[in-house]
Amino acid sequence: MRMALAQAHKAQAVGEVPVGAVVVKDGQVIGVGYNAPIASRDPTAHAEIVAIRAAAQTLGNYRLDGCELFVTLEPCVMCAGAMLHARLARVVYGAKEPKTGAAGSAVDLFANTQINHHTAITAGVLASECAATLQSFFLGRRQEQALQAQPLSDDALRTPTSVFGALQGYPFTTRYFNAGAALRGWRMHYLDEGSPGSTAVVLCLHDVSGWSYRFRYLIPALAKMGMRVVVPDMIGFGMSDKPKKDAAHTVALHLESLGKLLEHLQLSSLVVVGEGTGIHVAQLLVGKWPHSVLQVCQLCTDTEAMTDVSGADGLPYPDKGYQAGLRAAPRLTAQLASAVAGLASADSGPPHCVWNGDMNTLADHLATKFLS
Repeated sequence: MRMALAQAHKAQAVGEVPVGAVVVKDGQVIGVGYNAPIASRDPTAHAEIVAIRAAAQTLGNYRLDGCELFVTLEPCVMCAGAMLHARLARVVYGAKEPKTGAAGSAVDLFANTQINHHTAITAGVLASECAATLQSFFLGRRQEQALQAQPLSDDALRTPTSVFGALQGYPFTTRYFNAGAALRGWRMHYLDEGSPGSTAVVLCLHDVSGWSYRFRYLIPALAKMGMRVVVPDMIGFGMSDKPKKDAAHTVALHLESLGKLLEHLQLSSLVVVGEGTGIHVAQLLVGKWPHSVLQVCQLCTDTEAMTDVSGADGLPYPDKGYQAGLRAAPRLTAQLASAVAGLASADSGPPHCVWNGDMNTLADHLATKFLS
């Protein structure tokens, strides 16, 4: 089922409803699949059908006798019919689907005694994780639809979401925050992954010229350790709105937008991780909210989380009109360094560490130190 969940995350990464499936025979995986009806323009391309087709090709047979199928969501009528025709021995699913589930929720094809093959059903395996994946996806979609409905001011651009459709290694739920008049109506993109009830929240701040994709390895490592991870894209960068004028991009804008987001999410007990110039933003953050920050951690730019990003770094900026933030980056970098130099001695603030190692090891270190 965890393999099926990994397939579901692949679907989510390309904008499809996150459902994944795996077919197993004699302990060996012979077919995998994830939802792809939108990309393939095929209404039958549900995860189960894709996996069944792959398994049939592997075996060279349209019958899948002795095989088991694991899927993250209760099958629909179409998929249930395909499972029965394939003669699957057992189907194991995660979350229930009350509206269209054909294994007992809406109807139960598998219990129909008139059908000449009977497939065993096991329900509820990793149900909460499977359901959470779907809920997170639809929450993000509702937020996106609500914010897309808001008119964008004439002084900013919004990178189309389709630009990020083929992005690899970014299976996270996109979320947006809009502080209204306080930030001139510009919206801020952020990720909020991991355990909501964590006693410490890791806030990841990207380099001026980067975006949240830089933390694609650290986010799952921290979430796996039970920590909550919040990763914003600064205004003008990543998936956030992009003011058109270079002069709009200031240190004050970034600190104010970040502060508004922290207030909105009611975050405290922060472990702030900064990459590149993000460490300067972290240090300025300590000056504004000294009692909210437990530790500041500086990521060296040669770590695995910061490599192989050249193509992804360019995605948020389809043409020059979107690139005011990038043009302002050298000025912002100088201003951040100057502002940090004017701060009081770091000895009076929270502990500061420099990390240039493995992201899983960093996650283990932070979880051991800050999770009660």
